[in-house]
Amino acid sequence: MYGFLVLLGVVSLVFFIFNILPGDPARMMLGQRADQAAIDEIRAELGMDRSIFYQYGLYLNDVSPLSYHRTDPESAFHYAKEKYGGIKLLQADGSSLVLKKPYLRKSYQSRRMVADILAESLPETAVLAVASILLAALFGILLGTLAALFKDSYLDSLLLLIATSGMALPSFFVGVIFAWLFGFVLSDLTGLNMSGSLYEVDDLGRGEYINWSNLVLPALTLGIRPLSVILQLSRNALLEVLSMDYVRTARAKGLSFTATIWNHSLKNALNPVVTALSGMFASLMAGAVFVEIIFSWKGIGWEIVNALEKYDLPIVMGAVLCIAMLFVCINIVVDIIYGLLDPRLRIK
Repeated sequence: MYGFLVLLGVVSLVFFIFNILPGDPARMMLGQRADQAAIDEIRAELGMDRSIFYQYGLYLNDVSPLSYHRTDPESAFHYAKEKYGGIKLLQADGSSLVLKKPYLRKSYQSRRMVADILAESLPETAVLAVASILLAALFGILLGTLAALFKDSYLDSLLLLIATSGMALPSFFVGVIFAWLFGFVLSDLTGLNMSGSLYEVDDLGRGEYINWSNLVLPALTLGIRPLSVILQLSRNALLEVLSMDYVRTARAKGLSFTATIWNHSLKNALNPVVTALSGMFASLMAGAVFVEIIFSWKGIGWEIVNALEKYDLPIVMGAVLCIAMLFVCINIVVDIIYGLLDPRLRIK
């Protein structure tokens, strides 16, 4: 229920923010030389000739998986099977209740379904985000554990300096430096390109193929900041756990240092790390815009920037809603993981 309310709030904010922006989507779809009759027809099709609250109700009805429709073909709430799909659950007195996929409308420019555009670009952003978060989690926990075990040593100071620098450097700056250094200056040594997407077309005529080497620099760039955060969180959480009585008791009983760290300390220190990872993964999906533009990675961030340049609002609105849905779903999964990591949090 909480997730539903969050999504409703996001839908409302997205709709009203983008509908107060200047510009006429109908004129942008048809061009500046289009006649007024054609523009009025498009505006009527989009419901833009009605009040803002009527348009809001129509938009909620479109994006909702359970929607209300009229059989009257002149009604803005008319149910068109080819447009909405789905199945009718109830039907009475010219009205029907339909179970369907969320209808994110069509692109103003290409007239393609926004859902189809996002379905093509979202996997590339997901691959980039997963690679970045795995990199950050693996090395962040490892380095954070080393920093905690060698507290106040030169290694600890060096790792904290790296973590502070990683959090201070913006991703668009790091991306430019990495692209220039590893993709241009040292390209003969690294074998990496300055830019490129996951899918590329072979010049030899073999068609489309996956180029995993193009993932390296964007994943490193996107993963530096979460790696730095996880490093510090792991260090601080592990230091706190190591100072607790049950850890000292385990050591006093003769349990080895390695077993104490692995079985009693590290697992209990992972709760704040899991919390950070949950928010970071969804944030990486949303925050990959700059990185995707720098490296020409054709994901959802690439689509958002191109849509903003063309004032293609349905794509931008659909992308924001998609990211919000990811936030909600990831938070639910994290609640489940909490229960697995800490039995005290499980519902009896």
